[in-house]
Amino acid sequence: MLTPVVRFRVDFANDCYIGPGKIDLLVGIQKSGSLSQAARDLGMSYRRAWLLVDSLRSSFRKPVAVSMTGGRGGGGVALTKFGELLIKSYRALERDIARASARHMRPIVPVVIEHAAANAASKRRPLTRKRRQKAKG
Repeated sequence: MLTPVVRFRVDFANDCYIGPGKIDLLVGIQKSGSLSQAARDLGMSYRRAWLLVDSLRSSFRKPVAVSMTGGRGGGGVALTKFGELLIKSYRALERDIARASARHMRPIVPVVIEHAAANAASKRRPLTRKRRQKAKG
């Protein structure tokens, strides 16, 4: 059975919010220990990733991540305890919302599936394509 997916963000104040993109980036940093690697894994530019982390830095009194300078072992980024708490809290809320959404949308899901199947059947493309003729010049 299809389960509806709710994507949300939490607004704490003006220009202070977290959502799936920032959380996914923090998880990527946690896994890789690198902002650039986390950005690559998510298919975003390093600049975009840096701006997201910078917005988190300016949003909270406690840092979500700390950078380590390079050297023999190399540099990197590590999450702080607060950064880990941010992920944990967001994921818990995400699970609660997913359960509530599944419960409230249960009567809607069969209609969506029927509609989607009928809609997909009506939009099928022919198996063969007509060849374009080159313009004579």
